[in-house]
Amino acid sequence: MKLVRYGRRGGERPGLIDADGVLRDLAAHVPDIDPATLAPKALAALRRVDARTLPAVPGRPRLGVPVAGVGKIVAAGLNYRAHAAAGHTLPDEPILFLKAPSSLCGARDAVRLPPGATRGDWEVELALVIGRRASRVTPEHALAHVAGYCIANDVSERGLQFERGPTWDKGKSCDTFCPLGPWLVTRDEIPDPQALDLQLTLDGATMQASNTADMLFTCAELIACASRYMTLHPGDVLLTGTPPGSGFLRSPPRHLRHGETMRLGIAGLGVQCSRVAVSPA
Repeated sequence: MKLVRYGRRGGERPGLIDADGVLRDLAAHVPDIDPATLAPKALAALRRVDARTLPAVPGRPRLGVPVAGVGKIVAAGLNYRAHAAAGHTLPDEPILFLKAPSSLCGARDAVRLPPGATRGDWEVELALVIGRRASRVTPEHALAHVAGYCIANDVSERGLQFERGPTWDKGKSCDTFCPLGPWLVTRDEIPDPQALDLQLTLDGATMQASNTADMLFTCAELIACASRYMTLHPGDVLLTGTPPGSGFLRSPPRHLRHGETMRLGIAGLGVQCSRVAVSPA
């Protein structure tokens, strides 16, 4: 299933995208796409719903964050071999950091760089959404805790990230710095999360193009590692790292500019498209 939340910010309704690409309203069956809806039994019940009986949604409404009630966003740094090899020592275990849930926005919402930002950057990433509580799980059982997958853009302001102290959070957690979606694709539709092509273009020029097979630590290993240090709850989001091509590692460095458009795609997960706006100082 492709689950969505659509409508104005703060007033989103639950929906799904049917086999013909039509947006259907799910409000008669669930109040929202939230942690309770992501439970295995709840998803199984939704799969039994005949999408053709659901009301079609007219027009092209805004698509919000596909999951409500995200408790935390756990992100992995330097998790693609080619990206980590560009001037870094390969880590022995995953590098984990947190992005604030307030950084979330919809897949078509504008990305707004904060006042004074000069080093805005992009990172296409596969996102995992947790559906079952995970604490100290093994890699062998880790993917059973995933409700589904979606596209994320780990937007960064590198000046805030690298020049304002040793932690990355300042440059990673600004409002709109985590576009998610357009929809959540349930785990049953993605048989192998380590075999997905992903790419990002900026105003039509390809900046990133790779495959999740290049991850240093697999999705299962990332879940297992994170769950050793913190309990992952339904609705939590785990970002799995980005391939090479980020702006700050280019020669010369390339930073986001007002009015540019980022287009991100991952095989089977759709496309997100965000326009960049730089807030005045």
